[in-house]
Amino acid sequence: MKSAASRTGSTTAKDARRRRILEEAWIGDAVLSLWARRYVLREVGVLDAPRFERMTSNQFLVALGDPSEVEAQIGRTYEDSGLEAAFAWLDTHILPLHLKQEAKRPRKRDVPLRNRLP
Repeated sequence: MKSAASRTGSTTAKDARRRRILEEAWIGDAVLSLWARRYVLREVGVLDAPRFERMTSNQFLVALGDPSEVEAQIGRTYEDSGLEAAFAWLDTHILPLHLKQEAKRPRKRDVPLRNRLP
């Protein structure tokens, strides 16, 4: 049986790791949001909030693993290599899954005409 001191040390190490992941994920979430908004504007050409949400939600990210871990990876990539590298990571890991899921969605008018960009 572990002593109280070793259990506390283990819990503290776990807590520190979880805190680091959440901090990295916070940055990663911001990078993911910027990438997704730019993608929607560039590729879809409309202010499509539902599509943005589908690209960034935890429900979507869980297909790749724990959402916080996925966002933390994005954050680490950004911190280590910059925005272009983080966007490249997203293009490689997130975009294919998003496109696959979008292809399975029933076609309907998601975005009112008033949200179309000039």
